[in-house]
Amino acid sequence: MQNNITNETLTIGNKTFKSRLIVGSGKYKDFQTTLDATLASEAEIITVAIRRVNITNPDEENLLDYFKGSAIQFLPNSAGCVNAEEAITLFRLTREATDIDFIKLEIIGDTQKTLYPDVLETLKACEILAKDGFCVLAYSNDDPVMAKRLENAGASAVMPLAAPIGSGLGIQNRYNIAFIKEAIKVPLIVDAGVGCASDAAVAMEIGADAVLTNTAIAQAQNPILMAQAMRDAVRAGRASYLAGRIPKKPYATASSPAEGLVNFSL
Repeated sequence: MQNNITNETLTIGNKTFKSRLIVGSGKYKDFQTTLDATLASEAEIITVAIRRVNITNPDEENLLDYFKGSAIQFLPNSAGCVNAEEAITLFRLTREATDIDFIKLEIIGDTQKTLYPDVLETLKACEILAKDGFCVLAYSNDDPVMAKRLENAGASAVMPLAAPIGSGLGIQNRYNIAFIKEAIKVPLIVDAGVGCASDAAVAMEIGADAVLTNTAIAQAQNPILMAQAMRDAVRAGRASYLAGRIPKKPYATASSPAEGLVNFSL
């Protein structure tokens, strides 16, 4: 029986990681803070919205320059794309410019209010990109049926939302996340909705293989401290999941056995 998680790894496609925390690169005040918080989190993957953050133009301030010398894996995402054609074109161009084929597929259907994903367009793009040789991490809703379809379409990981993007509402769909965990064999990465460290721990305790968070760290009053808190919460949640929680019961159960009690009655 495993007694610690020190040597445990997470495999996504053909890549293996020690950390189960994935961080984002948006909403920071500058690239230096992005780097400092990422290093503090000990995450090995950072997502980058390539329509909003420069990693391809060497003539402008480039996030890649700040991460030179680190072993952190860049995960370009298609935030801002609203259909499969846009996402497919974007990733093909990005691979030509950077040689990166490890991607987060994100196609938004409602761009005004909920930022919920368009799962039909996501499924279409996933199938094509997977056939193109991309390692696709697919952002989706919390539907176990769609999660299985994405896996069948070639997704290397499925990333259901826990609450709307940037809302900080925490894990609003524990049962759905658990159902997805049962439905798929590829990693389940909770994405969107995490607001604080305890949310990350809950996600891991219900069976998520990893957690992605951006706003909760970048917009915290102290991003570095929050990054460290997220690091520790993901580790604690994973350990708690592996340890196996006690069953929930409707009534109290004494902590000490009733047998062998001293009788003080006269």
